[in-house]
Order: sequence, then structure tokens, then C-alpha cells
Amino acid sequence: MSAASDQQVVAWAKQGHDAAFRELVRRYERPVFSLLYRMVRDRALAEDLAQETFIKVLNGIKSYRPEFKFSSWIFKIANNAAIDHLRRKNIDTLSLDGAPNAETPEQMRATSLQLGDRAESPLDEVESRELGTAIERAIARLRPEYRSCILLRHVEGYSYEEIAETLDLPLGTVKTYIHRARNELRGYLEDRRD
Repeated sequence: MSAASDQQVVAWAKQGHDAAFRELVRRYERPVFSLLYRMVRDRALAEDLAQETFIKVLNGIKSYRPEFKFSSWIFKIANNAAIDHLRRKNIDTLSLDGAPNAETPEQMRATSLQLGDRAESPLDEVESRELGTAIERAIARLRPEYRSCILLRHVEGYSYEEIAETLDLPLGTVKTYIHRARNELRGYLEDRRD
């Protein structure tokens, strides 16, 4: 089954084959978790949201339309789960020092965002860390829709067209969101211009 296309596996999953659904989970568990983790910056929460995403996929697999990429469909479900959670909780989602529930130095290192060159001087490293913290705080202040677009564009490296397809938004809306998000980020980071 691993050689089959997503469309073939989805067709089998629609017929009720458990192995087909397990194959879809195997293919998409890491990318879905990665997207969710970048949105909420909490490993346990991202795992919960990934599980919620796959439950929604299982329950809604019959509504999937094969003329669209399966990856876009599942990422849209995951993204909506993260945005719904963020709207309900209105939490600060990013931390340069690691996930808020990281208790050991290893967990903090594993969940932290690293900026800068490893050959930096200690002063440069501190400045990079401070800049990274400021950037993450600025991103966390964005509306969830803007945050999704910025993360998909600048962290995941998606094209505007891929973002539009993934989030089921018109291309013009994606461009507008990214433009507005960049302007907001510039404003939030004005004191760091040097």
C-alpha cells in the first residue's frame, strides 16, 4: 500500500479499509504534527490537535473530493483545529526558550527555536536570542489567520498558491494576509530596526 498514490489510498479508506486509513496516518502524522506544533508551540497540545485532526479526517473521509490534493485537505483540517483552539484560548503560542511545559534542559533545547550561527560570540548569541524572542512574540500577536499564512510561507516554505489551496482561501486573500502580517510585524519590531 505504501507505493499507492494518496488518491488510491483514500479511495480504499472510503470503502472502509482500516489499513488504508492507517497508511494515511503513517504518511501524514509527522507533517500534520509539525504544522500544528509551529502554530501552538506546545508538544502535548500539538499531539492532541493532531489526534483531533485524524479523527475528523476519519469521520469526514467520505466528503473528501479527489480532484483536490489530499495533503491540502488534511492540512486545512489541521490548520482549522489550531486556529479554533487559539481563538478559544487566546494564548501566547511561541517561546524561544521552548514549550511552556518543557521541564528539563533537554526538553527546552528540543522544543526551542534556534536563530543565528553556532560560531557566534556569546554577545552575538544573546542578541540573536533576543531578536528571536522579539520575532516570536510579534508573530504570536498576529491574528490566527495571519499567523497561519506567515508560518506556512516563511517557516514551511509554501508558495502563495499552496497556501491558498491548503487554507482554502482565494489567492488574493493569502497575499493580503501576508502583506498585512508583514506590516504588523514591522510595527511590532520597529524598535529592533538596527
